[in-house]
Amino acid sequence: MIKQLFIVVFLSIAFSCSEKPVNDKYNWVPLEVTATAYNSLPYQTSYEHPAITAWGDSIKPGQKWIAVSRDLLKKGLSYNTMVKIDTFEGVYLVKDKMHSRWRNRIDIYMGENIKLAKEWGRKKITITYAVEKDSIERIK
Repeated sequence: MIKQLFIVVFLSIAFSCSEKPVNDKYNWVPLEVTATAYNSLPYQTSYEHPAITAWGDSIKPGQKWIAVSRDLLKKGLSYNTMVKIDTFEGVYLVKDKMHSRWRNRIDIYMGENIKLAKEWGRKKITITYAVEKDSIERIK
């Protein structure tokens, strides 16, 4: 009897301690930006290291990464921030920074597909980005 009670208590504690889903850990903040596309080619990035981001990550076609203008860093779109783009499925990660001349802008990584990047062009879109909820909210 005591052994069964112990098992029931243990299991109830174990299941109540499970981690919350990712969406419960973050507030998703909407933001309208200008979106362009880029490729990991020397003339678009760096002639010395076209596949290295400003933060030093090695970029490869197929990754869901974006670059952000430096003013967006101050708004919370910093390194590894999760971003949802209204015209694409899935979650993108902030992995690169754009030149300081750009404002309120993201650059969507499109591998080495120049045609796809040119077809995308420049668009005003709405993104939502993840901001970790206050630690007090997480306790609730």
